[in-house]
Amino acid sequence: MSGMDVPEHSKGTFLELQRKKVYRYVIFKIDEKKREVLVEKTGGPAESYDDFMAALPENDCRFAVFDFDFVTSENCQKSKIFFIAWSPSSSHVRAKMLYATSKDRLRRELDGVHYEIQATDPTEMDLEVLRDRAH
Repeated sequence: MSGMDVPEHSKGTFLELQRKKVYRYVIFKIDEKKREVLVEKTGGPAESYDDFMAALPENDCRFAVFDFDFVTSENCQKSKIFFIAWSPSSSHVRAKMLYATSKDRLRRELDGVHYEIQATDPTEMDLEVLRDRAH
Protein backbone atom coordinates (compact mmCIF):
# COMPACT_ATOMS: atom_id res chain seq x y z
CA MET A 1 0.00 0.00 0.00
CA SER A 2 1.34 3.41 -0.87
CA GLY A 3 0.83 6.43 1.30
CA MET A 4 0.69 6.81 5.02
CA ASP A 5 -0.99 4.53 7.53
CA VAL A 6 -4.34 5.67 8.93
CA PRO A 7 -4.49 4.75 12.63
CA GLU A 8 -7.74 3.70 14.34
CA HIS A 9 -7.91 7.01 16.25
CA SER A 10 -8.03 8.99 12.98
CA LYS A 11 -10.76 6.74 11.55
CA GLY A 12 -12.67 6.89 14.85
CA THR A 13 -12.62 10.69 14.88
CA PHE A 14 -14.08 10.70 11.36
CA LEU A 15 -16.82 8.27 12.46
CA GLU A 16 -17.70 10.56 15.37
CA LEU A 17 -18.14 13.41 12.88
CA GLN A 18 -20.13 11.24 10.49
CA ARG A 19 -22.40 9.29 12.82
CA LYS A 20 -22.62 11.24 16.07
CA LYS A 21 -22.16 14.79 14.76
CA VAL A 22 -19.60 15.41 17.54
CA TYR A 23 -17.51 17.60 15.22
CA ARG A 24 -18.18 20.06 12.40
CA TYR A 25 -14.75 19.35 10.91
CA VAL A 26 -11.60 17.31 11.34
CA ILE A 27 -8.19 18.41 10.04
CA PHE A 28 -5.61 15.69 9.40
CA LYS A 29 -1.85 16.11 9.25
CA ILE A 30 0.80 13.69 8.04
CA ASP A 31 3.39 12.73 10.65
CA GLU A 32 6.39 11.74 8.52
CA LYS A 33 8.32 10.15 11.39
CA LYS A 34 5.45 7.86 12.34
CA ARG A 35 4.32 7.49 8.70
CA GLU A 36 0.73 8.13 9.78
CA VAL A 37 -2.14 10.48 9.08
CA LEU A 38 -3.04 11.98 12.45
CA VAL A 39 -5.85 14.24 13.67
CA GLU A 40 -4.42 17.73 14.05
CA LYS A 41 -7.57 19.65 15.01
CA THR A 42 -11.29 19.16 15.42
CA GLY A 43 -14.02 21.77 15.38
CA GLY A 44 -17.15 21.49 17.51
CA PRO A 45 -20.66 21.34 15.99
CA ALA A 46 -21.20 25.07 16.60
CA GLU A 47 -18.11 26.12 14.62
CA SER A 48 -18.60 27.80 11.26
CA TYR A 49 -17.01 27.32 7.87
CA ASP A 50 -14.98 30.48 8.54
CA ASP A 51 -13.61 28.86 11.72
CA PHE A 52 -12.65 25.82 9.64
CA MET A 53 -10.94 27.92 6.96
CA ALA A 54 -9.02 29.84 9.64
CA ALA A 55 -7.80 26.54 11.15
CA LEU A 56 -6.07 25.49 7.90
CA PRO A 57 -2.42 26.55 7.60
CA GLU A 58 -1.67 29.16 4.94
CA ASN A 59 1.56 27.58 3.71
CA ASP A 60 1.25 23.87 4.39
CA CYS A 61 -0.83 20.96 3.12
CA ARG A 62 -3.59 19.20 5.07
CA PHE A 63 -6.47 16.81 4.59
CA ALA A 64 -9.82 17.73 6.10
CA VAL A 65 -13.40 16.59 6.31
CA PHE A 66 -16.20 19.10 6.77
CA ASP A 67 -19.81 18.27 7.62
CA PHE A 68 -21.80 20.73 5.52
CA ASP A 69 -25.41 21.40 6.58
CA PHE A 70 -27.79 23.01 4.13
CA VAL A 71 -31.47 23.33 3.25
CA THR A 72 -32.67 21.97 -0.11
CA SER A 73 -35.02 23.79 -2.46
CA GLU A 74 -37.76 21.50 -1.04
CA ASN A 75 -36.93 22.99 2.40
CA CYS A 76 -35.35 19.77 3.73
CA GLN A 77 -32.42 19.90 6.14
CA LYS A 78 -29.52 17.89 4.69
CA SER A 79 -25.90 17.21 5.53
CA LYS A 80 -23.06 16.22 3.19
CA ILE A 81 -19.50 15.35 4.15
CA PHE A 82 -16.76 16.93 2.08
CA PHE A 83 -13.21 15.59 1.89
CA ILE A 84 -10.83 18.46 1.19
CA ALA A 85 -7.25 18.03 0.04
CA TRP A 86 -5.68 21.38 0.91
CA SER A 87 -2.44 21.96 -0.97
CA PRO A 88 -1.70 25.70 -1.14
CA SER A 89 0.53 26.94 -3.94
CA SER A 90 2.91 28.40 -1.34
CA SER A 91 3.59 25.06 0.39
CA HIS A 92 6.83 23.13 -0.15
CA VAL A 93 7.04 20.78 -3.12
CA ARG A 94 7.96 17.89 -0.80
CA ALA A 95 4.80 18.43 1.24
CA LYS A 96 2.66 18.60 -1.89
CA MET A 97 4.15 15.30 -3.12
CA LEU A 98 3.70 13.61 0.26
CA TYR A 99 0.06 14.64 0.53
CA ALA A 100 -0.68 13.80 -3.10
CA THR A 101 0.67 10.25 -2.72
CA SER A 102 -1.20 9.70 0.58
CA LYS A 103 -4.60 11.08 -0.42
CA ASP A 104 -6.12 7.94 -1.98
CA ARG A 105 -5.27 5.75 0.99
CA LEU A 106 -6.91 8.12 3.47
CA ARG A 107 -9.90 8.64 1.17
CA ARG A 108 -10.50 4.88 1.04
CA GLU A 109 -10.40 4.66 4.84
CA LEU A 110 -12.99 7.43 5.29
CA ASP A 111 -16.08 5.61 4.14
CA GLY A 112 -19.09 7.89 3.83
CA VAL A 113 -17.59 10.99 2.25
CA HIS A 114 -19.98 12.46 -0.34
CA TYR A 115 -17.78 14.92 -2.22
CA GLU A 116 -14.11 15.60 -2.71
CA ILE A 117 -12.45 18.95 -3.32
CA GLN A 118 -8.82 19.55 -4.27
CA ALA A 119 -7.86 23.12 -3.39
CA THR A 120 -4.66 25.12 -3.91
CA ASP A 121 -6.27 28.45 -3.06
CA PRO A 122 -9.06 29.37 -0.57
CA THR A 123 -11.37 30.46 -3.40
CA GLU A 124 -11.41 26.88 -4.74
CA MET A 125 -13.14 25.72 -1.57
CA ASP A 126 -15.21 28.67 -0.41
CA LEU A 127 -18.74 28.15 0.88
CA GLU A 128 -20.30 28.75 -2.55
CA VAL A 129 -18.26 25.87 -4.01
CA LEU A 130 -19.65 23.55 -1.30
CA ARG A 131 -23.20 24.79 -1.86
CA ASP A 132 -22.93 24.23 -5.63
CA ARG A 133 -21.55 20.70 -5.19
CA ALA A 134 -24.09 19.71 -2.52
CA HIS A 135 -27.16 20.71 -4.53
